[in-house]
Amino acid sequence: MIQTNVPGHAGEIAVRTWPNLEATWLAVLVHGYGEHSGRYGHVAERLVEAGALVVAPDHVGHGGSEGERALLPSLDDVVTDVGAAIESAAVDLPVVLIGHSFGGLVATRYAQRHRVAALVLSAPVLGTWEGLDVLGLAELPDVSLDPALLSRDAEVGKAYAADPLVWHGPFKRPTLEAVERALEEANYGPTLESLPTLWLHGEADELVPLADTRTGTDRIRGLLFEERVYPGARHEVFNETNRDEVLDDVVAFVRRVLDR
Repeated sequence: MIQTNVPGHAGEIAVRTWPNLEATWLAVLVHGYGEHSGRYGHVAERLVEAGALVVAPDHVGHGGSEGERALLPSLDDVVTDVGAAIESAAVDLPVVLIGHSFGGLVATRYAQRHRVAALVLSAPVLGTWEGLDVLGLAELPDVSLDPALLSRDAEVGKAYAADPLVWHGPFKRPTLEAVERALEEANYGPTLESLPTLWLHGEADELVPLADTRTGTDRIRGLLFEERVYPGARHEVFNETNRDEVLDDVVAFVRRVLDR
């Protein structure tokens, strides 16, 4: 893995790259709110084995990137930064976006605006999201994410809680307002039409409930839309006890739609 800095919309963004001199496709990992792309090393390594060159930016205010922690006033700007990370790879390969949670919303907005070869969405924030309910309060609650909700693997939660690059504080109002705007834009934006899309979700996800996301996927799904729902799985399907099955599903999907 190589980490470099790339000019972003509000300072330098950290981009992790997993090289592959024989790559036949470019995988772009778009992480979720409050975390960073360094948590996806095992995902990147599996994709490299499957023929990918992998790039993974840290969003502004996240991980190794510049900016006030967890402050994202505009998701359009985050989408622009994802484009900068793709350009930093400097390769002419089919692009497969893989977005998790909040990153699934970002990846969807990118795919609605730019040409990509395929899209993979892991527990994406689409449709409706109960996390926005607090916007009606005069003051946002000073609570942080419960790591136990991420995975049935207790070690995942422990590592998350101990990770200094993870934001362990509460949501910031401008970030939630930006998510609200982006959700409306995604839900009423272009459908995915003929874009091969794979939606992955844990049946027991309490952070981004399956039913809420479905109200969005039902709006934007195209002709080549597929879904996998994993019984008992929580929010981070790439870190779940059946992670190997999930990654096998991703690789099989990409190989099929790209014919690689």
